[in-house]
Amino acid sequence: MQKDSLEIWSPQFRNRRGVDVYLPESYEEGRFRYPVVYMQDGQNLSDPAIAFAGNTWRLLDGLPWLAERGIEPIVVGIHNTDGRLAEYSPFPDGKHGGGDGDRYVRFLTDTVKARIDAHYRTRKDRANTVVAGSSMGGLISLYAFFRRPSPFGAAAILSPSIWFGGREILSFVQRARMTTGRLYLDVGTSEGTATLRDARTLNRVLRRKGYKADSLWYLESQGGQHREEDWAWRIPQALEFLLRQR
Repeated sequence: MQKDSLEIWSPQFRNRRGVDVYLPESYEEGRFRYPVVYMQDGQNLSDPAIAFAGNTWRLLDGLPWLAERGIEPIVVGIHNTDGRLAEYSPFPDGKHGGGDGDRYVRFLTDTVKARIDAHYRTRKDRANTVVAGSSMGGLISLYAFFRRPSPFGAAAILSPSIWFGGREILSFVQRARMTTGRLYLDVGTSEGTATLRDARTLNRVLRRKGYKADSLWYLESQGGQHREEDWAWRIPQALEFLLRQR
C-alpha cells in the first residue's frame, strides 16, 4: 500500500500541517477513480511513532479487510495541531473556549479536498466523499456533514464529544435541514454514563429527522472505551456501511 506524506498550507489558520494519503493497492493498476475518506487526527492512523501515546487505528490492517469486500477508498489523514480543541469545536465552550470549527471545515473542504481532487484520481461527488473522526474529531465530522453546503455525503462519527459547548451540537443537528447520505454513529458502553447518554440522544435526534436503518447505523460497543484501540476495530465496518453499493 502506498502512503504519500504531504505538508499543506492552511490559509484559514496561517499554518502548515501534515496530511497522509493512503492509496489502495490497485491504484497503480489502472485509471479507476476512488471514493475518499477524510479522517481527523491523521497522525494516529498507522504510525505508533507519531500517534497519541503510541496507539493507532491500525489502518494498514483495516484497509485490506475492506478491499476483500470490494471497497477501496483513498484515505486522507489530516494531522491535528496544537489548536486541536479549538479547530474541532464548532461552538465555544464556557470552560474550554474553542469555536474555530467553521474555519476548520473551510480548510477541510476548500483547501485539503481541492488539493486531493487535483492530484489524485478521486470520485468527487458527495456519495463518495466521507468525513470521519473520533471524540472531538467525531464532533467536527458530524458538524461538517450537516453544515451547508457540505461536500460530504457520509460521516463516521465515533465516540463523539457531544458535551463540548453545552451540547449545542444537538440543537444544531435538530435545526439543520435533513440531507441525503449515510451516517455511522457509535459509542463504547464503558466510556462513561454521560457519553453514552449523549450518543443515545443524538441517535434519537437523527431518527426523528428521518434517518432509518439504510442510512443510519448506531452501534453501542459492549465494554468499549474511549481510545484508538477500540476505534481501530470499528472503523473498517463503519466504512463498509458508508461506502458499500447503494
